Amino acid sequence: MIRALRDRLKHNRAFRIVWNYAIITIFSLIYAVGISLFLDPNNLAPGGVSGVSIMLSRITPIPTGTWILLLNVPILALGLWKFGVKFLISTIYCTFISSIFTNMLSAFGALTTDKLLAAVAGGTVMAVSMGMILKAGATTGGVDIIVKVLRLKYRHLKTGNLYLILDAIVVTLSGIMFHNLEIALYAAVTIFINSVVLDTVLYGKDGAKMIYIISDHPKQITDRLLADLDIGVTALQGEGAYSGKEKKVLMCVMRKPIAPKAQQIVQEEDSEAFMIVSDATEIFGEGYKSYFSERL
Repeated sequence: MIRALRDRLKHNRAFRIVWNYAIITIFSLIYAVGISLFLDPNNLAPGGVSGVSIMLSRITPIPTGTWILLLNVPILALGLWKFGVKFLISTIYCTFISSIFTNMLSAFGALTTDKLLAAVAGGTVMAVSMGMILKAGATTGGVDIIVKVLRLKYRHLKTGNLYLILDAIVVTLSGIMFHNLEIALYAAVTIFINSVVLDTVLYGKDGAKMIYIISDHPKQITDRLLADLDIGVTALQGEGAYSGKEKKVLMCVMRKPIAPKAQQIVQEEDSEAFMIVSDATEIFGEGYKSYFSERL
């Protein structure tokens, strides 16, 4: 039954869209569980828009879920302006539905008052749900869009560093606001757990992903990868050993969170494409590590 569903999902675009939105809905609910039942009631602000929303809910009568939606409105508008409707439509849906779930679940209160347990459980639940949402072709909005926009203007800045800086600002502000250093440290634990688990959900402990693509539509795939993901693509010349026909072999290396979207693009442009996805544990060059600095 699972194999039949997978085959149907692969060849039926409409069914694939419905399936992805079902996944987004389910894991938006799980994402809200992490915020409403673990982090929010324990004053843990785990960086990003959700962390800011938790802090704002303490000084206003507006609940956390509503703040998440309100803060995302200008961010999503910026994303629409920069990347277009097609890129953000699933993210808009995810943001809206997760905000509603967050407000609904807040009525149940904390599942635990142990802040360390709440930090670990909340970070884990959020990471698992974020990973599944990413695989379904969406994001939870917020910092994801801000980082992508900043990278358009400041391409020399590394994505990971931008996330770290923004999260560090939120965590520091939470410690100041709640007058409690331990609160900020527990929130930092949440961010760390979230990062590790998210990587594991997406691709285990691999450093990056390298994808080889053999397709009859190399130009369409290349154009999409360059425009949608802003990653480098190298076209290698190949030849079919049996047919003797020349073919282009596309090779691209990317960071782990981007790879699910890259695979989705290939599937959308050519469902019959031959694709090899492998681990790349060390990458040297522009946008990655400097060979000389890493060896010093």
